[in-house]
This record gives sequence, C-alpha cells and structure tokens, in this order.
Amino acid sequence: MAPDHDLAEETDDKTSDSLDARHAAKMAKKKAARDRIMAEKSGEKGLIIVHTGAGKGKSSSAFGMIVRCVAHGFPCAVVQFIKGAWDTGERRLLTGHFGELCQFHAMGEGFTWETQDRARDIAAAKAGWEKAKELISDAHLRMVVLDEINIALRYDYLDINEVVEFLRESKPPLTHVVLTGRNAKQELIDLADLVTEMTLVKHPFRSGIKAQPGVEF
Repeated sequence: MAPDHDLAEETDDKTSDSLDARHAAKMAKKKAARDRIMAEKSGEKGLIIVHTGAGKGKSSSAFGMIVRCVAHGFPCAVVQFIKGAWDTGERRLLTGHFGELCQFHAMGEGFTWETQDRARDIAAAKAGWEKAKELISDAHLRMVVLDEINIALRYDYLDINEVVEFLRESKPPLTHVVLTGRNAKQELIDLADLVTEMTLVKHPFRSGIKAQPGVEF
C-alpha cells in the first residue's frame, strides 16, 4: 500500500505545483496589464470629490483623507456645516495635535430639526460657505473638506449654482475639495471628478443603539 500512498502524494504535489504555476502566470499577466495602465496615468489635478448616500461613512472617509494629508505634511482645512455644535473625535484630534497643518472651522449649529429656525440655519450655512470660499481660494492648502454641505444644499440654504460655479471657475488647479452629505445635487455630481455613494445595508440605530463615540463621532 505504501507505493500507492507515495504516488498519491506525488500526484497532489504535481497538482499543487501546476496550480501555483498557473496562478503565477495569471498574476504576471495582470501585473503587466496594470503596469501599462499606470504608465499612461501621469497627470495631476485638484479633484472635486463627493461622498453621498444613505449609508454611514461619508464624513469618516473625508476625514481619513485629511489624516493622509496631515501625514504627508500637506496643509489642509475642514469646514463643518452642520455638526459644529458636536464634540467630535476628529475635531479633537485635528485641533489638539495638528492645528498647525489643519484648520478646523465648525460653522454649523446642529441639524435643522435641532435649531428649528430656518433663518438661523441659512445664516450659518452662508457663513460656512464664505469661510469655505476663503479657504479654497488659498492655493497653499492641499485639501478642503466641506463636511455636510450637501445637507445645506438640499434645503436650499445655499445656491447650488453659485457653489458649482465657484468650484469650476475659482478653485486652484491642484486643490482637492471634498463635499459630504446625503442627497448630493445632480449639478454637483455632474461637476465632480470622483463620486462615492454610501449604501445603507444595516445600521445599529434601527435596533435601538444610540450614536457612540469612536463610531459616529
């Protein structure tokens, strides 16, 4: 019986070697194709990036990019249009440890159902937009995040045409601008270079779990 056992092991080894060889050849072809694609990508530009959708992660992703900028030593800035009254972890981190690289402007006064004052909400949104224009116009800044601006645009606290025109005509060529919030307007999506829609599959809030530090803020 031993020879048959040895033969089975030898066959298994050859099969494994064949699978490894095919995998290596497949990955080599994939790498060559990828290298050709990457060789054609040589341009740089300041991107307009939109994070929207009902799912969680829009602001979190934007702040992840801000952290990358900080890690590279790039000056950057954040304008918060809604969550200004919140004591968020990202705000603590950036203002407490990286204030020399990242400006943080909390211009909002809470969600619209908290203020219950349309005129006040509009005034706060317009003040935030004025600060945003000032920051975006500063070519020294590599990235500017406009957190939850899509909510202000959704409720027409800001003029979408004005925002789109400013981004198209006045944004410095190498400045990245990230705009977050649900229900991004089509005009903004059409203008953007990169649009990601976060899809809601499951959320603990629907099961009675409140917003928790480190996860939501």
